[in-house]
Amino acid sequence: MKNLKIISDEKIREITGSFNLPIYVYDEKTLLESAKKVINFPNAYGLTPRYAIKALSTAVILKLFNEHGLHFDASSGYEIERAIRIGIAPEKIQLTSQKLPNNLEEFVKKGVIFNATSLFQLESYGKLFPDKNISIRINPGMGSGHVKRVNVGGPSSSFGIWKDDIPQAKQIAKKYNLKINKLHTHIGSGTNPNIWKKVAKLSLNTVKLFPDVHTLNLGGGFKIAHSDHEKTTDIQNTGNVIKDIFISFYKETGRRIKLEIEPGNYLVTKSGILITKIIDKNYTGKDGYNFIKINSGITEITRPAMYGSIHSMYIIKNNENKNKETEDTLVVGHCCESGDILTPEINDPEELEPVKLKKSEIGDHLVIENIGGYCSSMSFSNYNSFPQAGELLLKVDGNLKVIRKRQTMEQIIQNEIIS
Repeated sequence: MKNLKIISDEKIREITGSFNLPIYVYDEKTLLESAKKVINFPNAYGLTPRYAIKALSTAVILKLFNEHGLHFDASSGYEIERAIRIGIAPEKIQLTSQKLPNNLEEFVKKGVIFNATSLFQLESYGKLFPDKNISIRINPGMGSGHVKRVNVGGPSSSFGIWKDDIPQAKQIAKKYNLKINKLHTHIGSGTNPNIWKKVAKLSLNTVKLFPDVHTLNLGGGFKIAHSDHEKTTDIQNTGNVIKDIFISFYKETGRRIKLEIEPGNYLVTKSGILITKIIDKNYTGKDGYNFIKINSGITEITRPAMYGSIHSMYIIKNNENKNKETEDTLVVGHCCESGDILTPEINDPEELEPVKLKKSEIGDHLVIENIGGYCSSMSFSNYNSFPQAGELLLKVDGNLKVIRKRQTMEQIIQNEIIS
């Protein structure tokens, strides 16, 4: 797999000599470059770029994005709480959640924007806040994604008010005198500008049904490559395609619609690596495989097991030499779980596919790339009672900053009641 080298081998060796492994490392320069691209996303009549907190929710990352002009999308009340606690203004946060928080009323009164994702949520909001503005999420009847598990649109998705239920949504809004002034949709991951073009047209056609809507949120799903067999979305090109559709809509209707987007993966994935240690090797015969076992796995990076995602990776040897010998090997995690595999077959997560890596020994290090998004925040924390890994930020000035300490056993069991 292609070696992207976001962080130098020299810096990685410095980290392996100073910190417990496994450990996440994020590159501040890459984070800021991604934020700049998103903030400059092409638009016709205004833009609010939101960061999807669920992608990586560590406080320092949220503060960094807040300071550089991003707004936020929260997927739960708990994400709202952690954002407010570090100083993010409530009015910069929008809640789009499968589950209504018990303290929704408190959040909205503070200024959090609520986006109803079902008829029940719309009714619940109406009871609490009659005569107010509301944003609603619509399932447009289509979706996109490399596997069904990342597809958040269409008939197999529970996200959003189904397109045929729009009349019921309007009846509920009328019942509570709610003004629907924002519309939200999200179809999943994709790089094809033609899909975004189709979605923008479809969504703007829905906007026609709501005369008070001034803002359309097209969600996230801007695909980012995790290995060299994938492509990263050209958001400048995609943005220009969407911009043209908004301009055409204005020419047709006289309505200037503001755009919102809410990428998560796109903002953080390329910034991160996971540094692990090779703890064992195994061989299952001529008809089997070579295995590398690392001191990490689904406890830090769940995506390969959950989605069949493939991440580029490479070996850092303790005793570097000019030997370029390689081996085909499967990489497995440290959990007592047959699904803890980091090298699934491309396009078939049920199968295995060895990767070619520099020949390694027990004690060498394996670096997994492109783990900034949906890894630390979406891991099987404490499975097999392994502690949460620590997190580092490589600052622009080259210094390392601890942004989350490694969890201790005392912290793992602190809420258990023995007697």
